[in-house]
Amino acid sequence: MLIHIGYDIELKLNAPTSLIYMLQVHPSRAADVQGTEGITLSPPLLTDHYRDGFDNACARVHVDGGVQSVRLRNEAVVHDNGLPDPQDLGAFQWAPADLPVETLRFLLPSRYCEVDSELLAFAWSRFGQTPLGWARVQAICDFVHGHLRFDYQRAMATRGALGAFREQVGVCRDFAHLSITLCRCMNIPARYVTGYLGDIGIPPVPYPMDFSAWFEVWLGNRWHTFDARHNVPRIGRIPIAHGRDAADVPITMVFGENSLQRFEVTTEEVAG
Repeated sequence: MLIHIGYDIELKLNAPTSLIYMLQVHPSRAADVQGTEGITLSPPLLTDHYRDGFDNACARVHVDGGVQSVRLRNEAVVHDNGLPDPQDLGAFQWAPADLPVETLRFLLPSRYCEVDSELLAFAWSRFGQTPLGWARVQAICDFVHGHLRFDYQRAMATRGALGAFREQVGVCRDFAHLSITLCRCMNIPARYVTGYLGDIGIPPVPYPMDFSAWFEVWLGNRWHTFDARHNVPRIGRIPIAHGRDAADVPITMVFGENSLQRFEVTTEEVAG
């Protein structure tokens, strides 16, 4: 299967500054990109490309004086196996003392995942008797899927897992943050993922196309994909970046006052 991806994002700026963007396909899937990603920057500006501490592909743009807006565009085609998210029902859960040390940071509280809150006691009372491993993570997804109401109009950049838990509403990032937090409360390493997820294999949804968020947990000897927002295996995920939560993987971050003028995302299966 081939998937056409792309975006058209424009930011209005008021002064010389710098901006960071994470808008390239994650290096783990770079080999699936057919040719290269056609990222263009208008106007052309000096850009530094680098990898962050989570091995995400990042770029820093130097915005000169006199530049009033920056427009980022991309067109690419990515190969995908066309299969739903793999499931490993027998994937086992490690005790914290036996986890690979590189996974331990995904057990700790982070900006949007308040493990050190009332969610800790709730998680153990709700999920403490569930089977370890895959079944426990699925029980958490089932709860979050039923507890939160998806509402595109209620998106809030400052809402964390605890806020979503109390308000019982949110968008895909809130489903991911609450699931991650409950998994960490149960000593299961969990990380946030942002990327492309189109309406492939499902009826089209009545929302604007956007980037998506889901999460991964460490069970057995690798990371596994879960998605409490949809709570069914999906086809065509293309990751851009992963981190502890959304604070680690901003699509764009401007060091100064700015406003969003244009935001269009494309994710669709290539016909034929």
